[in-house]
Amino acid sequence: MFSHHTRHPLEKIVIIPTYNEKDNIEAIIDAVMQMESGYHILIIDDGSPDGTATIVKTLFPKYPGQLFLEERRGKLGLGTAYIHGFKWAIERGYQYIFEMDADFSHNPADLENLFEACSGGADVAVGSRYVKGGAIENWPANRVWLSKGASLYTRIITWMPVNDPTAGFVCYRREVLESINLDKIHFVGYAFQIEMKFAAWKLGFIIKEVPITFKDRKLGVSKMNKGIVKEGILGVLRLRWNSMFKNYRNQVAQKKFGPGNLFQHRELIREN
Repeated sequence: MFSHHTRHPLEKIVIIPTYNEKDNIEAIIDAVMQMESGYHILIIDDGSPDGTATIVKTLFPKYPGQLFLEERRGKLGLGTAYIHGFKWAIERGYQYIFEMDADFSHNPADLENLFEACSGGADVAVGSRYVKGGAIENWPANRVWLSKGASLYTRIITWMPVNDPTAGFVCYRREVLESINLDKIHFVGYAFQIEMKFAAWKLGFIIKEVPITFKDRKLGVSKMNKGIVKEGILGVLRLRWNSMFKNYRNQVAQKKFGPGNLFQHRELIREN
Protein backbone atom coordinates (compact mmCIF):
# COMPACT_ATOMS: atom_id res chain seq x y z
CA MET A 1 0.00 0.00 0.00
CA PHE A 2 1.17 3.59 0.48
CA SER A 3 3.61 5.06 2.96
CA HIS A 4 2.16 7.20 5.73
CA HIS A 5 5.36 9.21 6.16
CA THR A 6 4.16 12.60 4.97
CA ARG A 7 5.65 16.04 4.79
CA HIS A 8 2.62 17.52 6.53
CA PRO A 9 0.36 16.29 9.33
CA LEU A 10 -2.68 14.36 8.12
CA GLU A 11 -4.88 17.38 8.08
CA LYS A 12 -6.38 18.04 4.65
CA ILE A 13 -7.26 15.62 1.89
CA VAL A 14 -9.00 16.42 -1.39
CA ILE A 15 -11.03 13.54 -2.84
CA ILE A 16 -11.37 13.68 -6.62
CA PRO A 17 -13.48 10.99 -8.34
CA THR A 18 -12.51 10.37 -11.96
CA TYR A 19 -13.93 8.70 -15.04
CA ASN A 20 -12.14 9.46 -18.32
CA GLU A 21 -10.30 12.59 -17.14
CA LYS A 22 -6.93 12.04 -18.84
CA ASP A 23 -7.03 15.59 -20.28
CA ASN A 24 -7.39 17.19 -16.85
CA ILE A 25 -5.96 14.89 -14.22
CA GLU A 26 -2.28 15.84 -14.19
CA ALA A 27 -3.03 19.57 -14.31
CA ILE A 28 -5.58 19.43 -11.47
CA ILE A 29 -3.21 17.39 -9.26
CA ASP A 30 -0.37 19.86 -9.92
CA ALA A 31 -2.66 22.84 -9.21
CA VAL A 32 -3.81 21.45 -5.84
CA MET A 33 -0.28 20.42 -4.85
CA GLN A 34 0.99 23.93 -5.57
CA MET A 35 -1.21 25.27 -2.76
CA GLU A 36 1.27 26.03 -0.02
CA SER A 37 -0.66 24.74 2.97
CA GLY A 38 -0.12 21.06 2.28
CA TYR A 39 -3.06 19.26 0.72
CA HIS A 40 -3.04 15.55 0.07
CA ILE A 41 -5.08 14.13 -2.81
CA LEU A 42 -7.00 10.88 -3.13
CA ILE A 43 -8.07 10.02 -6.67
CA ILE A 44 -10.87 7.47 -6.96
CA ASP A 45 -10.91 6.16 -10.49
CA ASP A 46 -13.82 4.08 -11.75
CA GLY A 47 -11.87 1.99 -14.25
CA SER A 48 -11.43 4.84 -16.77
CA PRO A 49 -10.78 3.23 -20.18
CA ASP A 50 -8.78 6.33 -21.21
CA GLY A 51 -5.92 5.57 -18.81
CA THR A 52 -6.59 8.26 -16.18
CA ALA A 53 -5.30 5.96 -13.40
CA THR A 54 -2.06 5.27 -15.26
CA ILE A 55 -1.34 9.01 -15.45
CA VAL A 56 -1.96 9.32 -11.68
CA LYS A 57 0.54 6.51 -11.02
CA THR A 58 3.23 8.29 -13.04
CA LEU A 59 2.91 11.21 -10.57
CA PHE A 60 3.54 9.14 -7.40
CA PRO A 61 7.32 9.80 -7.44
CA LYS A 62 6.67 13.55 -7.80
CA TYR A 63 4.34 13.62 -4.75
CA PRO A 64 5.49 10.85 -2.40
CA GLY A 65 3.12 10.29 0.53
CA GLN A 66 0.80 13.04 -0.69
CA LEU A 67 -0.94 11.51 -3.70
CA PHE A 68 -3.05 8.35 -3.42
CA LEU A 69 -5.13 6.32 -5.84
CA GLU A 70 -7.99 3.93 -5.29
CA GLU A 71 -9.04 2.03 -8.41
CA ARG A 72 -12.53 0.59 -8.72
CA ARG A 73 -13.86 -1.69 -11.40
CA GLY A 74 -16.30 0.06 -13.68
CA LYS A 75 -18.51 3.11 -13.36
CA LEU A 76 -20.03 2.83 -9.88
CA GLY A 77 -21.20 6.43 -9.52
CA LEU A 78 -20.19 9.66 -7.85
CA GLY A 79 -21.86 8.98 -4.51
CA THR A 80 -20.22 5.60 -3.95
CA ALA A 81 -16.85 7.06 -5.00
CA TYR A 82 -17.09 9.79 -2.36
CA ILE A 83 -18.27 7.39 0.34
CA HIS A 84 -15.33 5.09 -0.46
CA GLY A 85 -13.06 8.15 -0.17
CA PHE A 86 -14.65 9.40 3.07
CA LYS A 87 -14.14 6.02 4.75
CA TRP A 88 -10.53 5.88 3.46
CA ALA A 89 -9.78 9.37 4.80
CA ILE A 90 -11.44 8.82 8.20
CA GLU A 91 -9.52 5.56 8.65
CA ARG A 92 -6.25 7.41 8.10
CA GLY A 93 -7.05 10.25 10.47
CA TYR A 94 -7.53 13.24 8.15
CA GLN A 95 -9.22 16.20 9.87
CA TYR A 96 -10.61 18.12 6.89
CA ILE A 97 -12.00 16.18 3.95
CA PHE A 98 -12.78 17.92 0.66
CA GLU A 99 -14.82 16.97 -2.40
CA MET A 100 -13.79 18.41 -5.74
CA ASP A 101 -14.23 17.79 -9.49
CA ALA A 102 -11.30 16.93 -11.72
CA ASP A 103 -12.27 19.24 -14.57
CA PHE A 104 -11.30 22.69 -13.20
CA SER A 105 -14.95 23.74 -12.80
CA HIS A 106 -13.83 24.18 -9.17
CA ASN A 107 -10.86 26.50 -8.72
CA PRO A 108 -8.15 24.93 -6.51
CA ALA A 109 -7.44 28.40 -5.06
CA ASP A 110 -10.90 28.27 -3.41
CA LEU A 111 -9.87 25.27 -1.29
CA GLU A 112 -8.33 27.70 1.20
CA ASN A 113 -11.60 29.64 1.58
CA LEU A 114 -13.47 26.42 2.31
CA PHE A 115 -10.79 25.35 4.78
CA GLU A 116 -10.91 28.72 6.56
CA ALA A 117 -14.70 28.48 6.90
CA CYS A 118 -14.40 25.03 8.52
CA SER A 119 -11.43 25.86 10.72
CA GLY A 120 -13.24 29.06 11.74
CA GLY A 121 -16.41 27.46 13.11
CA ALA A 122 -18.42 25.78 10.34
CA ASP A 123 -18.76 22.00 10.25
CA VAL A 124 -19.44 21.87 6.50
CA ALA A 125 -18.28 24.54 4.02
CA VAL A 126 -20.03 24.57 0.64
CA GLY A 127 -18.48 26.25 -2.40
CA SER A 128 -21.64 28.02 -3.52
CA ARG A 129 -22.64 29.46 -6.89
CA TYR A 130 -25.86 30.97 -5.51
CA VAL A 131 -24.82 33.19 -2.61
CA LYS A 132 -23.67 36.79 -2.94
CA GLY A 133 -20.35 36.80 -4.79
CA GLY A 134 -20.93 33.36 -6.36
CA ALA A 135 -21.15 32.96 -10.14
CA ILE A 136 -21.25 30.54 -13.08
CA GLU A 137 -19.12 31.01 -16.20
CA ASN A 138 -19.51 29.45 -19.66
CA TRP A 139 -22.60 27.38 -18.93
CA PRO A 140 -25.38 27.29 -21.52
CA ALA A 141 -28.56 29.00 -20.28
CA ASN A 142 -30.50 25.71 -20.05
CA ARG A 143 -27.91 24.21 -17.67
CA VAL A 144 -28.01 27.34 -15.49
CA TRP A 145 -31.81 27.22 -15.28
CA LEU A 146 -31.77 23.48 -14.59
CA SER A 147 -29.26 23.96 -11.77
CA LYS A 148 -31.01 27.01 -10.26
CA GLY A 149 -34.37 25.27 -10.57
CA ALA A 150 -33.00 22.16 -8.82
CA SER A 151 -31.64 24.30 -5.98
CA LEU A 152 -34.92 26.18 -5.52
CA TYR A 153 -36.95 22.96 -5.72
CA THR A 154 -34.68 21.31 -3.11
CA ARG A 155 -35.03 24.25 -0.72
CA ILE A 156 -38.82 24.36 -1.08
CA ILE A 157 -39.24 20.60 -0.51
CA THR A 158 -36.65 20.02 2.22
CA TRP A 159 -36.60 23.47 3.94
CA MET A 160 -32.82 23.06 4.12
CA PRO A 161 -31.19 26.52 4.42
CA VAL A 162 -28.59 25.95 1.69
CA ASN A 163 -28.68 28.02 -1.51
CA ASP A 164 -26.59 25.58 -3.56
CA PRO A 165 -27.59 22.10 -2.32
CA THR A 166 -26.28 20.27 -5.41
CA ALA A 167 -22.79 21.82 -5.08
CA GLY A 168 -19.94 19.33 -5.37
CA PHE A 169 -17.16 21.52 -3.94
CA VAL A 170 -17.32 20.92 -0.20
CA CYS A 171 -15.15 20.70 2.93
CA TYR A 172 -16.26 18.50 5.83
CA ARG A 173 -14.79 18.37 9.30
CA ARG A 174 -14.05 14.71 9.99
CA GLU A 175 -16.56 14.67 12.89
CA VAL A 176 -19.42 15.28 10.45
CA LEU A 177 -18.52 12.27 8.32
CA GLU A 178 -17.91 10.15 11.42
CA SER A 179 -21.37 11.04 12.72
CA ILE A 180 -23.21 10.07 9.53
CA ASN A 181 -23.87 6.40 8.85
CA LEU A 182 -22.45 6.53 5.31
CA ASP A 183 -23.96 3.14 4.48
CA LYS A 184 -27.41 4.78 4.72
CA ILE A 185 -26.63 7.34 2.01
CA HIS A 186 -28.03 5.68 -1.10
CA PHE A 187 -28.02 8.24 -3.90
CA VAL A 188 -25.26 8.15 -6.49
CA GLY A 189 -25.64 11.25 -8.71
CA TYR A 190 -26.24 14.88 -7.76
CA ALA A 191 -28.89 13.74 -5.27
CA PHE A 192 -25.94 12.36 -3.27
CA GLN A 193 -24.71 15.93 -2.78
CA ILE A 194 -28.14 17.01 -1.57
CA GLU A 195 -28.46 14.07 0.84
CA MET A 196 -25.04 14.60 2.42
CA LYS A 197 -25.89 18.22 3.21
CA PHE A 198 -29.37 17.25 4.37
CA ALA A 199 -27.98 14.57 6.71
CA ALA A 200 -25.40 17.01 8.16
CA TRP A 201 -28.11 19.66 8.66
CA LYS A 202 -30.54 17.19 10.26
CA LEU A 203 -27.79 16.08 12.64
CA GLY A 204 -27.40 19.69 13.77
CA PHE A 205 -24.10 20.56 12.10
CA ILE A 206 -23.34 24.11 10.97
CA ILE A 207 -23.24 24.55 7.18
CA LYS A 208 -21.65 27.68 5.76
CA GLU A 209 -21.73 28.71 2.10
CA VAL A 210 -18.63 30.28 0.60
CA PRO A 211 -19.01 32.07 -2.76
CA ILE A 212 -17.17 30.52 -5.71
CA THR A 213 -17.10 31.06 -9.47
CA PHE A 214 -17.98 27.78 -11.14
CA LYS A 215 -16.48 27.43 -14.64
CA ASP A 216 -17.71 24.91 -17.16
CA ARG A 217 -15.16 22.26 -18.11
CA LYS A 218 -12.95 23.03 -21.10
CA LEU A 219 -11.71 19.46 -21.65
CA GLY A 220 -13.47 16.11 -21.43
CA VAL A 221 -17.20 15.33 -21.34
CA SER A 222 -19.88 16.25 -18.78
CA LYS A 223 -21.35 13.28 -16.87
CA MET A 224 -24.87 14.81 -16.61
CA ASN A 225 -27.71 12.62 -17.91
CA LYS A 226 -31.49 12.14 -17.57
CA GLY A 227 -31.11 9.46 -14.89
CA ILE A 228 -29.18 11.86 -12.66
CA VAL A 229 -31.87 14.56 -13.08
CA LYS A 230 -34.65 12.06 -12.32
CA GLU A 231 -32.80 10.77 -9.23
CA GLY A 232 -32.50 14.35 -8.02
CA ILE A 233 -36.23 15.12 -8.43
CA LEU A 234 -37.47 11.89 -6.83
CA GLY A 235 -34.64 11.73 -4.29
CA VAL A 236 -35.50 15.11 -2.79
CA LEU A 237 -39.14 14.02 -2.34
CA ARG A 238 -37.96 10.82 -0.68
CA LEU A 239 -35.69 12.73 1.73
CA ARG A 240 -38.56 14.99 2.74
CA TRP A 241 -40.96 12.05 3.10
CA ASN A 242 -38.50 10.10 5.27
CA SER A 243 -37.79 13.09 7.46
CA MET A 244 -41.52 13.72 8.00
CA PHE A 245 -42.67 10.20 8.78
CA LYS A 246 -39.58 8.35 9.97
CA ASN A 247 -36.92 9.44 12.39
CA TYR A 248 -34.45 10.42 9.69
CA ARG A 249 -31.94 11.59 12.29
CA ASN A 250 -31.83 8.16 13.90
CA GLN A 251 -31.61 6.53 10.51
CA VAL A 252 -28.52 8.45 9.35
CA ALA A 253 -26.69 8.85 12.68
CA GLN A 254 -23.88 6.43 13.42
CA LYS A 255 -25.11 4.13 16.18
CA LYS A 256 -22.43 5.29 18.62
CA PHE A 257 -23.92 8.77 18.25
CA GLY A 258 -27.61 8.47 19.06
CA PRO A 259 -29.21 11.93 18.69
CA GLY A 260 -28.59 12.82 22.38
CA ASN A 261 -24.95 11.74 22.29
CA LEU A 262 -24.49 13.35 18.92
CA PHE A 263 -25.47 16.77 20.15
CA GLN A 264 -23.12 16.46 23.13
CA HIS A 265 -20.45 15.32 20.68
CA ARG A 266 -21.15 18.37 18.51
CA GLU A 267 -20.90 20.76 21.43
CA LEU A 268 -17.55 19.20 22.35
CA ILE A 269 -16.33 19.77 18.81
CA ARG A 270 -17.50 23.37 18.92
CA GLU A 271 -15.65 24.02 22.18
CA ASN A 272 -12.36 22.56 20.90
